[in-house]
Amino acid sequence: MVSNPEFLREGAAIEDFMRPNRVVIGAKSQQAVAIMKDLYRPLYLIETPFVITDIETAELIKYASNSFLAVKISFINELSNLCDRVGADVHMVAKGMGLDHRIGAKFLHPGPGYGGSCFPKDTRALLTIAANSGMELGIVNAAVQANERQKSIMIDKIKQGLGDLKGKTIAVLGLSFKPNTNDMREAPSISIIEKLLKEQVKVKVFDPIAMDDAKAIFHAKIKYAKGPYDCVKGADALIILTEWNEFRNLEMVKIKTLLKTPNFFDLRNIYEPGKMKRLGFNYFCVGRR
Repeated sequence: MVSNPEFLREGAAIEDFMRPNRVVIGAKSQQAVAIMKDLYRPLYLIETPFVITDIETAELIKYASNSFLAVKISFINELSNLCDRVGADVHMVAKGMGLDHRIGAKFLHPGPGYGGSCFPKDTRALLTIAANSGMELGIVNAAVQANERQKSIMIDKIKQGLGDLKGKTIAVLGLSFKPNTNDMREAPSISIIEKLLKEQVKVKVFDPIAMDDAKAIFHAKIKYAKGPYDCVKGADALIILTEWNEFRNLEMVKIKTLLKTPNFFDLRNIYEPGKMKRLGFNYFCVGRR
């Protein structure tokens, strides 16, 4: 038996397969290790690091890696909420932190919480392994709880900006858990849209490639737009939930004209707050003044 965990990112799997950060091989048999090394021989030419270990350690490397990244995301999300309270800018906080090489700048981007097929599943798996071993992983558990809270905090932010939500129409841009994939597994959009529906909100949505996936989840509970401008037409507010490139350069004058009221909830912090306010939007973001 060999444990050979994969570390492929959705949307960048081919690049990660051809040029991996590392290859982890867990086995008890030296013959099995030799066969795996021979299989990966082409990667020796690009000096890919190899980690040769036992099966249990290889499995934990996989779970620990994704859980650590989940902790990092949850940490910056909690910091963003504190920044909202004290008037600080979470982007500058993240930049100042990321310049420390011990911390690094990646996965310090605040938003509505993590999702997808890996982080939720692997954090829960690691917690289960720990529980079955008679112990608790407090930090990982706190990250999971913080991630669930973050989705509710986004709803609170929307309520604070709009007041009573009943009967309002809200346009949602972005449904997949991150750009360049149609994966909606445990995407923040699902939880946030479901919470909006409970508030009797009329929801219109658009995503470049995840529309069919959304229809399989929400069916006729929400309306499906043909594009971003069709989505926002006549809406009381716009929410950006996924930072697709095509949402980074929207025609703001056109968006403002199409919206019933210029309420803009940028939950991925794509745009600059000062510029958006000068354009006349009621602009709400995450952890920025």
